[in-house]
Amino acid sequence: MLRLLHTVVITGCLCMTVIAQDKAADLAATMGRHVTDVKTESFHEFKMLVGEFDGVTCRIVQPMTAAPGNPWVWRARFWGHQPAFDLAMLRRGWHVAYCDVADLFGSDQAVRRWNDFYKLTTQMGLSDKPLLEGMSRGGLIVMRWASANPTKVSGIYVDNAVMDFRSWPGGKGTGPGAAPSWQKCLAAYGMTDAQSETYDSGPLDRLEPLAKAGVPIYALINEADEVVPPAENGDILVQRYQKLGGKITQHRRPGLGHHPHGLTDPTPIVNFALESFSITSDR
Repeated sequence: MLRLLHTVVITGCLCMTVIAQDKAADLAATMGRHVTDVKTESFHEFKMLVGEFDGVTCRIVQPMTAAPGNPWVWRARFWGHQPAFDLAMLRRGWHVAYCDVADLFGSDQAVRRWNDFYKLTTQMGLSDKPLLEGMSRGGLIVMRWASANPTKVSGIYVDNAVMDFRSWPGGKGTGPGAAPSWQKCLAAYGMTDAQSETYDSGPLDRLEPLAKAGVPIYALINEADEVVPPAENGDILVQRYQKLGGKITQHRRPGLGHHPHGLTDPTPIVNFALESFSITSDR
């Protein structure tokens, strides 16, 4: 297990060396003494620590100077793809972290891995309410983890995101699905194709805890998405969350398919993240 637990005490407060940007080199050395195969790499102009956690890759990218409260973005999948939002947050002093849950499709195993990774990040001194970022299939893990931990997130940004595994990779609706991924998904959930038809613990079934906790959601929806059809995913999320009284912002883009993800100018998402973090103390 990755153990990122080196601490220092400064003026009576517990502070973690991951936050001390002037000690980035010391941090890498400290992690190297505790973590197998930990490396210091670059993510654009930022220092990134890469290590192994639960047998998979995890990453923590450090801003030049950490913002008050040590906020962070927790990215779910497709590390480095369309990074405009991640880079914008790093430039505002946010950390960006990643813990691989590939081929787990938001299953209970994925949630458990994220539970353990979350404990580590908070022990390192990062905020106890990250902003979750889920592109495409990443929507499954961010929504299922958040619904199991509604008081531990500042907000959720989903981007052409899967909300029902029967839609993708199952292909049970209007989309093509992905047969090999569907078999991996069924294996991750320990169920058969027939059993999946009555599954009732997906993201769209678990919205009430998030609405009650006041968790805001930003949903980027490309209206011509044929891979992850909005009518089976994002549109249902919006309708159900609004009905529950949840706060959800729709950013709809007519004529666009599953790609592109993200925004060339991520300002709307950045503002959502900053506002969401600023009001976490009120929740």
